[in-house]
Amino acid sequence: MADISAGQIFLSAVLANNFVLAMFLGLCPFLGVSNRLATAAPMGAATTFVMLVASLCAYGLNWLVVHFELEFLRLISYIVVIASAVQLVEMVTKKYSPALFRALGIYLPLITTNCAVLGVALFQTAREYSFVQSLAFAIGAGAGFSLALILMAGLRERLNLARVPDVVQGTALALMLAGLLSLAFMGFAGLGAGE
Repeated sequence: MADISAGQIFLSAVLANNFVLAMFLGLCPFLGVSNRLATAAPMGAATTFVMLVASLCAYGLNWLVVHFELEFLRLISYIVVIASAVQLVEMVTKKYSPALFRALGIYLPLITTNCAVLGVALFQTAREYSFVQSLAFAIGAGAGFSLALILMAGLRERLNLARVPDVVQGTALALMLAGLLSLAFMGFAGLGAGE
């Protein structure tokens, strides 16, 4: 994968291969935290940080397990790194922003089980990205995740002010919005032709 530039990988991860809207990974926080912009942006930032840490550690861990021929430990070591990074984010958020910690609720520790975070580590390993490519992929995936959360939160806040028929309020409306956003992001599919 040396022929793909870091910029192409970044742009592809943000738009064409958006983890939430194109690959449908990380839907739990996408639907659960996207009620308000006040919680969507910090959740996106926290997930981006965890993705970045997971990606950097996965790159090093992959080299280590391949060097010592311990490939069977790859997945469990990725999970340990992700869980540790989430614990760090949770402790910092709880100490410096208790209100945000309470607003994010159960979704903050659930970053550990977010399949988008594990997907970053697994995809970059399977695609054999270099260190710079892995970094671009992780930042792009986090930016795409944040973009999806913020777009959804903005739409949901606007719709709270509109008259919506009772039949489509709540979860039905959220799923329809997610589908429309996904269709809009499918228009970027040509940008990710090299992936």
